Amino acid sequence: MVRVSILIDALKSMYNVEKWQVTIRPSSKVIIKFLMVMQKHGCSPNCSVYIGEFEYVDGHKAGKIVVELNGCFHLVRSVTYNSNLQFGYIVLTTSAGIMDHEEARRKNVGGKVLGFY
Repeated sequence: MVRVSILIDALKSMYNVEKWQVTIRPSSKVIIKFLMVMQKHGCSPNCSVYIGEFEYVDGHKAGKIVVELNGCFHLVRSVTYNSNLQFGYIVLTTSAGIMDHEEARRKNVGGKVLGFY
């Protein structure tokens, strides 16, 4: 089976997990930055994302990321052409790095959409 996007696979595995820990394979810098943006917003009262600590485990070919979850996800997706955005945070890749839409608006930079939660 050919992987279309490892970011999509990583977000689906976090969304479908039944335990409080998920292992993401293969890993990439984009997935790590995406998790850091999600972790920054943490457990705010109006946010449904609950990421605890995560750890990058280096392998010889491709590493893996072990993510501790503090709660369940209600909605986390990578953006496709038919996605409807109604609430939450949009994660962008810009020339200033990977950030959410509010930080990009403050810094007055634009870029491509990676996903939302």
